[in-house]
Amino acid sequence: MIPEGLGSGLRIPPHSEEAERGVLGSILLDPASAIDKCLAKRLGSDSFYDRRHQALFEQMVDMSQANRPMDAITIAEWLKDHNALEKAGGYDYLVQLQDSTLVPAHVEFYCDIVQEKNLYRRLIETSVGTIDEAYKGEHDAATLVGDAQAAFYDLGTHGEKKVPDWKDSVLQEFEELNKDPNDVDVGVSTGYNGLNDRLHGLSKTDMVVLAARPAMGKTSLAMNIAENAALGKLAKEPVSVGIFSLEMSREQLVRRMLFSNARVSSQAVRNRMTTQDHRKLADAVDRLQKARIVIDDTPGLEAVELRSRARRMKEKHGIKLLVVDYLQLMNYTKFAKDGRQRETMAISGSIKAMAKELEVPVIVISQLSRATEGRGDNIPKLSDLRDSGAIEQDADVVLLLYRPSYYKHGDDRDSDNLAIVDVAKYRHGETGEVRMSFIKEYTRFEDRDPRDDDHVPTDY
Repeated sequence: MIPEGLGSGLRIPPHSEEAERGVLGSILLDPASAIDKCLAKRLGSDSFYDRRHQALFEQMVDMSQANRPMDAITIAEWLKDHNALEKAGGYDYLVQLQDSTLVPAHVEFYCDIVQEKNLYRRLIETSVGTIDEAYKGEHDAATLVGDAQAAFYDLGTHGEKKVPDWKDSVLQEFEELNKDPNDVDVGVSTGYNGLNDRLHGLSKTDMVVLAARPAMGKTSLAMNIAENAALGKLAKEPVSVGIFSLEMSREQLVRRMLFSNARVSSQAVRNRMTTQDHRKLADAVDRLQKARIVIDDTPGLEAVELRSRARRMKEKHGIKLLVVDYLQLMNYTKFAKDGRQRETMAISGSIKAMAKELEVPVIVISQLSRATEGRGDNIPKLSDLRDSGAIEQDADVVLLLYRPSYYKHGDDRDSDNLAIVDVAKYRHGETGEVRMSFIKEYTRFEDRDPRDDDHVPTDY
């Protein structure tokens, strides 16, 4: 049942005529200071309820940016020249606004009231829209819930983003280029010199696909990067990391991370834990307790549900990096009837949209097809991405993990610790290989020591 009067037009939407007049009157009395305070409060023309006030505020901002002197007379002339005087209520209304404002210094207080009333109106509008869609029943319920959560999340984070002025965007980028290299924001550190040099960190809104065949260590590499980011390795400060593990349980992930961080073999501990192993693990516990890592090990997540959980994770824990392990275990029931390829395309698109919405890099682990096994060199290619070419299309970065020694025969099958991370796609720069070392006993990746390559053929 719809609440009485909701959306029926019988109720007047929340607004404060006095506060809106107070804002505009303050600008008329003290234009330079009041305009700056209004913009600092993120006030926009759409924050006002009265259409006259919307038109007037918009013209006032334009006039201020044009460095024109502002009072009732000059504003009236500006409005007349821009065919907006009648929309703003006419000259007499400008004089009324100026005369009715007692304390222009209170403009920030007036702005807060205007913004709060605007938020009430948008909350009502969003709620009514959701109710109407639910009554129509034209959309999948889970999708509708996800859309509603996204809309309310948007309200909680101060609503729609304003499109920046082009001139401001150009100047901002120029200022970034002129910064000291040590002050430039290079994204979330991977904790590895080789990967950081190639990728310059993991950038906001990027979908980073880490793909490999089974047993290559793709989960280990993703968890190592997550751990490094949470501990602030090779970074100015640590960040909060969210992990969605659809394959392994929270306990398994934590145990693996403990052994990896301690550089202790889990197999050795099962046989007998030495005093030294115990001390290393205790030290690892002390280090990892300081990390801000949130793990959600719900299996078989729907794409819509994962996005909703990530949204709450970002809001509650301030997540700056997300890891999804792994894409092929996710579902998107709405598209399942159209085949796995179409479903994977929708999942991939949802993950990219999530990265953009939350403004965080998302590392998503993906399987490669068996095609790599049929080639003589076994080296993976972008075309091996499993289930859909949309993964390659949506991704900003594609990392193909490969360990040459895995395919050798005989006793030396795993003797070499060389691992190659092929940056096969990089939207922001050059592609190329990064050589790393994989310590199998600890399921840990490390920067490659050049001395380890003295005996390795150069065609790897």
